[in-house]
Amino acid sequence: MFPRLSLLHVWFKSAYFQRLKALTPEENTRSQHGLFFQDGQRRVDYVLTYSVKKSSGSHSTRQSLGCSGEIFNSQEDQKAFRREEFEGKLRDMGLELEKDEDGKIPGVYFVKIHAPWNVLCREAEFMKLKMPTKKSNSIVEKISTLISKILEPLHPHVEEHQPKNVKHLSHTFSREKQHLFDLSDKDYFFDSKTRSSILLYEEWANYSVFYKYQPIGLVRKYFGEKIGLYFAWLGLYTQMLIPASLVGVIVFLYGCATVDDNIPSMEICHPRNNITMCPLCDRVCSYWKLSTACGTARASHLFDNPATVFFSIFMALWAAMFMEHWKRRQMRLNYEWDLTGFEDEEDHPRAEYEFKVMQKSLRKRQKSQDKVNTLYAIEKLTFQDRLPAYMTNIVMMLLMIGVTFAIVFGVILYRISTKAALHMSSSLITRNHVQLTVKTTAAIINLVVILILDEVYGAVARWLTVLEAPKTDKSFEERLIFKTFILKFVNAFAPIIYIAFFRGRLVGRPGSYLYVFDSYRMEECAHGGCLMELCIQLSITMLGKQLIQNNLFEIGIPKLKKLIRYIRSKQGAFQEEERQKKLTRYETDHFLEPFGGLTPEYMEMIIQFGFVTLFVASFPLAPLFALLNNIIEIRLDAKKFVTELRRPVAARAKDIGIWYNILRGVAKVAVIINAFVISFTSDFIPRMVYQYMYSPDGSMHGFVNHTLSSFNVSHFQDGKEPMDPSHFGYPVVICRYKDYREPPWSNTPYELSKEFWAVLAVRLAFVIVFQNVVMLMNDIVDWLIPDIPKDISLQIHKEKILLVELFMKEEQGKSYIIDSSTSTDGKENCSKHNNNSKVAPPRSRRHTNSTKSF
Repeated sequence: MFPRLSLLHVWFKSAYFQRLKALTPEENTRSQHGLFFQDGQRRVDYVLTYSVKKSSGSHSTRQSLGCSGEIFNSQEDQKAFRREEFEGKLRDMGLELEKDEDGKIPGVYFVKIHAPWNVLCREAEFMKLKMPTKKSNSIVEKISTLISKILEPLHPHVEEHQPKNVKHLSHTFSREKQHLFDLSDKDYFFDSKTRSSILLYEEWANYSVFYKYQPIGLVRKYFGEKIGLYFAWLGLYTQMLIPASLVGVIVFLYGCATVDDNIPSMEICHPRNNITMCPLCDRVCSYWKLSTACGTARASHLFDNPATVFFSIFMALWAAMFMEHWKRRQMRLNYEWDLTGFEDEEDHPRAEYEFKVMQKSLRKRQKSQDKVNTLYAIEKLTFQDRLPAYMTNIVMMLLMIGVTFAIVFGVILYRISTKAALHMSSSLITRNHVQLTVKTTAAIINLVVILILDEVYGAVARWLTVLEAPKTDKSFEERLIFKTFILKFVNAFAPIIYIAFFRGRLVGRPGSYLYVFDSYRMEECAHGGCLMELCIQLSITMLGKQLIQNNLFEIGIPKLKKLIRYIRSKQGAFQEEERQKKLTRYETDHFLEPFGGLTPEYMEMIIQFGFVTLFVASFPLAPLFALLNNIIEIRLDAKKFVTELRRPVAARAKDIGIWYNILRGVAKVAVIINAFVISFTSDFIPRMVYQYMYSPDGSMHGFVNHTLSSFNVSHFQDGKEPMDPSHFGYPVVICRYKDYREPPWSNTPYELSKEFWAVLAVRLAFVIVFQNVVMLMNDIVDWLIPDIPKDISLQIHKEKILLVELFMKEEQGKSYIIDSSTSTDGKENCSKHNNNSKVAPPRSRRHTNSTKSF
């Protein structure tokens, strides 16, 4: 359908028109291939709709004032005049219009548009569309047929994927060379595929066919290349999650299998363990035994084991493989969709931009004495004109990011205060589950805040982009995407970044803790480390966003808006007999939700890609949850596009645009973040340092005691000591805390020990080595895998040769026809000349012939 609609992509920005689907055939039409005009011959290629409010009182009229303008007695008259002017321009372009003002929806009228053959040819030549030439049998078609038969069970049962459908030779369309193209059926040379809408629903937008490939070719023909590329990218991303999920499950199972053999957790859980730990909060918290952290220590090993380091490296290489695989897939689609020579169309200035330019010109005209020259001067918005908008953008972006961190800080205060309150509870069960309760509720609060701020930040980003007034739609879309991504990325990952890199490191030590507002003591990690809490926060945020925001909102909100729109239309004087009449397809589609662009679809997948790659060292099951979500997401998006949204304007594109650069940026940042997670958040480096530098027998025995420092309880600050210091039945003199510090009996009590500096040096060295090694491996993968598949490059080369042969063959045939025609005309002329010159002497005939020859 998109070749027919391409010339209207600027016109359809009018505020008075909305594009409707006009997808499926109606029962009362003569043909099963779509909607037609009343003559039953001309196909409906586009449907416009507009609403008219009937004014009360007498019929209004217009008074013409010549070229200077017109006076309108009502706003509706003005709209009607502009509609007539708009429709007149469409007719001037060669389009044929038919109004349907007898519809069954009161106050809503439709305009059906048909693009004749000559208009289609003109626009196809103008857009340099590649169209199929005359078919030629080749070995490629035979091989493609064989492969299609083998993979038949995995393909959807639509005509697009039948073995006979192979790519034919194509060339840029030209009206002067129509003899080169396959024009055997002009009705389907520019095919809209409306007859395939039902199969699109049953074989694509259906959860029961989740195991099948998507009919990407049919999606592209029906919705355009831009939407086709989105679903192709989403399908490839989901396929690539399969090996990542398998490896992640194996890593998790390895942790489960080795938890009983983990020496540090065995030492913590040993019944003879009698290590007394320092209080986790002031006054209300008392001393506690390290053995009570047995469950947390065992659970942490599931995600913090040597296999997670391997998994982090694997996921970094996986991201590089995914990017390279997508480039090859994208190139293959460009070849199959005849976009190899496609160049971006000239992007016209946005109406908002031209309006601001006009305002600038008028202001300049008012200030200048030379009114004529300034009126027709070509103006544009300069940097000085945009400077206030740029400053507003910077200030608002920083303000929104500040709001995000302020909310994170608020949740920190919630955790601190709630922990102290629960420790004062009279219930023993409540006191025993303080850590779990605080962690879970804080993660849920963060999730709710993230969901709310996501909507707010989306609106703020759009407002800032409109204020900036980009010149073209492409520039507007890219700037909007960038602002939205920055705000939503910070919103989603700020709580996770705090837990991973800041919590437990700004605490201080017993006797010299760090306080906020002189009363709130900064929280510290449990003995098992912050990795377990990081895993809880990551899993709740990821699953919550997928289940609530991505799925529930996508299903519920469009249906709710559709219901509201339908109820409003019924309240608009819908008569009972009119309701019982069967609405046409485009009247039914009037109640569907307008298409809002692909930005929300890409955004949710990019954020998910961040969850899968950025902190995968702490949550190896993230790829599995992403895979399960995306299996549903593909069919959910398909169902939404087919049944819940109006059919969008088909847009041509050869890549996914700025999203690819964002993906590459996230993949590179993921390498750095995972290096820091392994080095600073997990206990992988301290364990390695102890085993190879401090262990007496080269094992992990004694690791727990090595990581604990001692504190003399008499050194507590006044008013900070526990209220019940002897609840164990004996007075506590020395308590332990997790840190590398000198004991109280040394010459430098509580100072950082040499073990601390040794571990810190190894941690920093690991970050540098990990980052550079993984980046080098990514570059090797990028170098080894060519961007263009070899078979595609060979096919492009062969097509060039075949095109030359086809041109030569057609030109020879054309020359032969011309020569034959000339020869026949010559014989007829010669025969006529001989018949008319039978009585003339031979000398006269020779003279005549010699004269013609000369």
